[in-house]
Amino acid sequence: MRGISGAQSVGHPVSSAVVERPSFEVADVLQRFGSRFVAQCAPNVFTLRTLDALAKCRTAALGGHTEVCSDCGSVRISYNSCGNRHCPKCQATRQALWAEDRSREALDVKHFHVVFTIPEALNALCMEDSRWFYSVMFACVWDTLLAFGYSRYGVETGALCVLHTWGQNLTLHPHIHCIVPAAGLTLRGRIKRLSGQGKYLYPVGMLSTVFRGKLLERIKSRLKEQNILSAHQALLDALWQKPWVVYCEPPLGNAQQIVRYLGQYSHRVAISNRRILRVEEAGVTFLYKDYKDGARKKVLTLSGVEFLRRFCLHILPCRFVKIRYYGILSSKRKEALRSLRVKKSEAEASTSEETRIQRIVRITGFNPCACPFCKTGTMHKVELLPRIRAPSVLYALVDSSY
Repeated sequence: MRGISGAQSVGHPVSSAVVERPSFEVADVLQRFGSRFVAQCAPNVFTLRTLDALAKCRTAALGGHTEVCSDCGSVRISYNSCGNRHCPKCQATRQALWAEDRSREALDVKHFHVVFTIPEALNALCMEDSRWFYSVMFACVWDTLLAFGYSRYGVETGALCVLHTWGQNLTLHPHIHCIVPAAGLTLRGRIKRLSGQGKYLYPVGMLSTVFRGKLLERIKSRLKEQNILSAHQALLDALWQKPWVVYCEPPLGNAQQIVRYLGQYSHRVAISNRRILRVEEAGVTFLYKDYKDGARKKVLTLSGVEFLRRFCLHILPCRFVKIRYYGILSSKRKEALRSLRVKKSEAEASTSEETRIQRIVRITGFNPCACPFCKTGTMHKVELLPRIRAPSVLYALVDSSY
């Protein structure tokens, strides 16, 4: 996409009191500014498909069904969701179900949270080929963790890694969250529990140094293959001298705490709808945390086109896998780690016969079939509503070359 400059106000603090937020969504921004964004930024076809899905989510365009309450007879029309992984409205249930699945596979050991970040100076290279860059980030993160597992404990460790690409103000900020268990497999295939020195499993400073070396070497090789290394040599030299940030937290507790923690990161999107305060002709105003100012909550206003441009920076390449499992957490190691898994209670074992709706009710406490009017009845489908196949406003503005 072509870059543009968007009007932007200086962020200013918000009091700790509850902020009354109007009900605005990313879909509202698309409705108001989508055509201008397409005309000015020329997004690719995959980005357009994603935005089109978000704009149509839970509207008549995707079809749905009519429901009637078994008790009070109230009628409700329920429209289908888009299911897109970048949609702020489609992640809650998926995240809850995923987190419970992970809890059933949790190891009965301590777990550590490690975050690998890259300097802002690499963002331009990242945007040139994000699929390659993010894949290499994953590879270098795992190579680093694997090397430390063998060098310090003599084991193959594991990691559950989740890619995030955004900062709180929607700028590009690629980083990978890792949950690392304090256990591993020795070369003889035996299970070994690990005890880190102090609060951490590995020394943070050494992690950042090794990760920096591995990633910069991969980037250097890539640039050399493309015969453009000389144009970027000064940048690479500067990055070699600059300390990189790897963030670590003390060990997490039991399996339930691990799952709750994972749920915070697994299915997040660039911005949640609840953070959007206003959508006006003057721009889009939203809440963010300024971590350079003690994580204070502030508000920021961007032009509508600039908001969408930033949002689209975080649309991942088609079918790119953003949650990955390595080492002893990979599928091929599940049997070997069976003795370390948390034992299931009889109540947990009995949930295998649940329907999807029953499972959602149990995990989230929300029953999508409950009548919102009388609160006692059950909504039953009585009629299917077909999709409305109207041409997308966004697609209509795309140049024919796409």
